[in-house]
Amino acid sequence: MDCCPGKLIFDVVVRSEIGTYYALDLGGTNFRVLRIQLGGRRSSILSQDVERRPIPQHLMTSTSEDLFDFIASTLKQFVEKEESGSEPSPVRTRELGFTFSFPVKQSSLRSGILIKWTKGFAIEDMVGKEVVELLEAAMIRSGLDMRAALLVNDTVGTLALGRYHDADTVAAVIIGTGTNACYLERADAVIKCQGLLTTSGYMAVNMEWGNFWSSHLPRTSYDIDLDSESPNPNDQGFEKMISGMYLGDIVRRVILRISLESDIFGPVSSRLSIPFILQTPLVAAMHEDDSPELKEVAKILKENLGISEVSLKVRKLAVRICDVVTRRAARLAAAGIVGILKKIGRDGSGGTTGGRSKSDVKMRRTVVAIEGGLYTSYAMFRQYLHGALSEILGEDVAQHVVLQVTEDGSGIGGALLAASYSSIPQRG
Repeated sequence: MDCCPGKLIFDVVVRSEIGTYYALDLGGTNFRVLRIQLGGRRSSILSQDVERRPIPQHLMTSTSEDLFDFIASTLKQFVEKEESGSEPSPVRTRELGFTFSFPVKQSSLRSGILIKWTKGFAIEDMVGKEVVELLEAAMIRSGLDMRAALLVNDTVGTLALGRYHDADTVAAVIIGTGTNACYLERADAVIKCQGLLTTSGYMAVNMEWGNFWSSHLPRTSYDIDLDSESPNPNDQGFEKMISGMYLGDIVRRVILRISLESDIFGPVSSRLSIPFILQTPLVAAMHEDDSPELKEVAKILKENLGISEVSLKVRKLAVRICDVVTRRAARLAAAGIVGILKKIGRDGSGGTTGGRSKSDVKMRRTVVAIEGGLYTSYAMFRQYLHGALSEILGEDVAQHVVLQVTEDGSGIGGALLAASYSSIPQRG
């Protein structure tokens, strides 16, 4: 739970920061470096620059020094390129917001110990280490004059940007390669932070909902097999059912089972036994193929899974499998969002347990900032999620709930929080 960073989210709305600030967003197989220029008025981002870079596969299992030296070198190149020919930042040392989207035990704004890796990373020497210290040591080695003003999670950064533009934003959800959520909670309701005063009276709670598990979740044999064969068995159970990293492999496993038990897809292709050979963007392409003969489906089955010469009926079966897996994922994500709204009394119940119906409660406009390629790029996933929200909440309540896409929100939000915190005197 991100106790301290959360209290700055309301501050970032009311302050009048001016100047240039940076962010580093590390949360998956790619990372982003960003620069924003603030003009001193609310919602006044004068300019923003973003550069995305893939992380070489070998660095995901190498050493912490190798990983952060690569990141610091890229960040230095970005700073030098972007600042050539422009006015230097008014602050002596550049301020950086560090968005780090892995489970961390955070003890202060600038302090967090990595608990474990997710999303395919396995750098053993970094577990249990202070991530900000590792980044700043790499920046020093690279000769980059920059200070990490604070450490945040991607959802907290997205929430910060959402609040910066719209004061009705109460939660943020990431649905991409991985998934997570955070929301604003009353500070006096956060047990871990009782006694800590905040300007707004609220905290941002980083849920790490990817690790949520319940016996009520609709887990299948495909989920059980995927989990047991993953690098992190018995971990991130919710994420493995709804995020972009795993949906393609669930579809692959279903097709493999059908192939082993029948001849519908023809001879069993050896490619069906290769984990993660079917990526989720390919699932989306098959699912959304609207050609009469489902030519894109036939192409993907042949080129990616080694299944050729299948009838239109079989292609429709493949689309149906994609539909079932995607629909389940979207509905689970929607249920998670409704759970947040219910917790903070924004589900139409007004926080009451009885005596009044939803129609008796005046519903406030409620914005959920949302980011991630699975939601933004997969139209059918998005459609199913919206449909499930309306079904669970009811149309009368759902019309007051806005899912607002925030592009590069996790990174830009980190830079906004860095700007907010940079003006606060250091206290050691």
